[in-house]
Amino acid sequence: MPPAGKHVATLKAIFAEPVKANIAWRDIEVLFIACGAEISEGSGSRVRVALNGARAVFHRPHPQKETDRGAVKSVRRFLAEAGLAP
Repeated sequence: MPPAGKHVATLKAIFAEPVKANIAWRDIEVLFIACGAEISEGSGSRVRVALNGARAVFHRPHPQKETDRGAVKSVRRFLAEAGLAP
């Protein structure tokens, strides 16, 4: 399911150039859920995500709430594999 509303803004932020480093992880997780992803908790701060046949494991950022550029690049790659590039 394609994202709508605020989720479109999050998707655009993920694919923006240059890569942003201040996207709230919660916004990314909510985007995954809105698109129909299955999310399960791993050990520690790991989060497993499956969407449209693509699978990935991410680490929730801590103690800060925002992602770094490397994490945004990983999320971008995952979303592209899942067919959700804007």
